[in-house]
Amino acid sequence: MKRRTALALALLATTGSACSRLDPPDIEHLTIAAGPEGSVYYTLGKALAKAAQDEWGMPTHVLTTTESVDNLRYVGEGEADLGFATVDTCVLARLGDYPFDAGQPVNALGGLYEDYLHIVVRADSAILAVSDLLGKVISTGLGDSGTQIVSSRVLEAARLFGMPHLELSIVEASQALAAGRIDAFFSLGGVPTPEIAKLAQQLPIRVLPVPAELIKMQGIYGWTYLSRSIQPGIYQLKTEVETIGIPNVIVVRDDIPDTTAYRFTELLFAAKQRLAQAHPEAGRLDQRSALATYSVPLHPGAALYYRQAKPLV
Repeated sequence: MKRRTALALALLATTGSACSRLDPPDIEHLTIAAGPEGSVYYTLGKALAKAAQDEWGMPTHVLTTTESVDNLRYVGEGEADLGFATVDTCVLARLGDYPFDAGQPVNALGGLYEDYLHIVVRADSAILAVSDLLGKVISTGLGDSGTQIVSSRVLEAARLFGMPHLELSIVEASQALAAGRIDAFFSLGGVPTPEIAKLAQQLPIRVLPVPAELIKMQGIYGWTYLSRSIQPGIYQLKTEVETIGIPNVIVVRDDIPDTTAYRFTELLFAAKQRLAQAHPEAGRLDQRSALATYSVPLHPGAALYYRQAKPLV
């Protein structure tokens, strides 16, 4: 308790003395585990790195990864300072369940926005539901990615067990669908996902609804999976599409100093405007909603930031 009080006073004092820049954490450079190129994670990772350069005057590195699983491994093993991840993947990481070989020591700095599941097909395709994917050529996302975890659970809910599938990045999958080499691909990301929006400019697409599969998944995995809709007009869609929303968080190792976690959280909110300029999903970042990290505990340094910010007052 005394340590936390002393930390709070020190942070208030240094914050008050800051001029044009935020006070930096006690690190020499910042590494962010982001995602594949064309993803919202990657877009926001680049924007957050630029904010760190401007505010702290330190070098940064943004890792191109296969999404949540990779990010959690990088952070858990100390090879990255920050990482983006979906909460369902965080649960597996902390428990050390497949695809993780051991528990990952990660905490959250805060909730960000919700990733939406996209199951993309050509608009002229006869595939209208998940069950219609039987016998088709599909991509379920890169191996050991958050997309692949969700796609496997959706296919199991549709009783499509052991389906052959490709493991393509979102860029590769978009190109393959446009060329007619695959019939559908799964993607997990904010709305709009840049690469899918780019694809929709090239050819008409549809996104498959998953209401029945969602109900089954909620029965097994709880409210980690939420009922959400992609609105008409996005990706030039003509009708609303019922899909799955998955909250995501930004994570750090649980053993970093409280002051470091505090500074990271402070940067996140200071950079909100530039993050939103990079991608509109970042406009959802809010100190109240950021407290909702589901079963992923907040790092004590981040919790201190929110107590001082008093978002619930």
